[in-house]
Amino acid sequence: MEGKEEDVRLGANKYSERQPIGTAAQGSEDKDYKEPPPAPLFEPGELKSWSFYRAGIAEFMATFLFLYVTILTVMGYSGAASKCATVGIQGIAWSFGGMIFALVYCTAGISGGHINPAVTFGLFLARKLSLTRAVFYIIMQCLGAICGAGVVKGFQQGLYMGNGGGANVVAPGYTKGSGLGAEIIGTFVLVYTVFSATDAKRNARDSHVPILAPLPIGFAVFLVHLATIPVVTAVYPDLKGNAERLASWIFWVGPFIGAALAAVYHQVVIRAIPFKTKS
Repeated sequence: MEGKEEDVRLGANKYSERQPIGTAAQGSEDKDYKEPPPAPLFEPGELKSWSFYRAGIAEFMATFLFLYVTILTVMGYSGAASKCATVGIQGIAWSFGGMIFALVYCTAGISGGHINPAVTFGLFLARKLSLTRAVFYIIMQCLGAICGAGVVKGFQQGLYMGNGGGANVVAPGYTKGSGLGAEIIGTFVLVYTVFSATDAKRNARDSHVPILAPLPIGFAVFLVHLATIPVVTAVYPDLKGNAERLASWIFWVGPFIGAALAAVYHQVVIRAIPFKTKS
């Protein structure tokens, strides 16, 4: 029994993400800076650890709740007869940013609080988590998103179907290239903020950083949505069904490019990682 109790007590940290959001500096009394070791590409031991699956469940639930609240907010705006009676575009941006703030705060110590495949992809490229965990997180995030959207559809099927399920489209007056660029830059801002908020060196120097980490991440999402809603938006019902403007590939390709650029920028430029050259 003692062995089992010890395993439960240590299980959350035994195979945890190398640098979970909001917890990287906790547990260090001297606050000396130590570079976290890069995560291996594959950790077989993770698959035997309850903490691994608990983290995946946390990502599923967080993404489920995120999609549920944000899609309902968009539906309320799109389906209203008078936009003045709704939360407005600012309210939609607050819905996205506020939910990210709350959910990162809730899940940071369990899974790292990614709640976005692009964030997971960027952290994987920076060797903050293994390929095993990255793939598992993305699968659970996608399943959570599907379930969140499904619940909204079940509650308000007519409104949901009439507004294209809140799917993003390229707004009038903008090209697909503009939409792709908006997604790349917006995701770059988000992932770069995540890297900065969870940087081990900053956490060791400033003890308040781990506590405040969810706040700048949530604000980054809020500000990015304020900037990009006019470009790639789900609040123009007249565009639903327009295949030319739906271009769903933009909202996969753009975020992954933005996340990759943020990972390279932070790891190579900001952290100044030296490259080894052959003599």
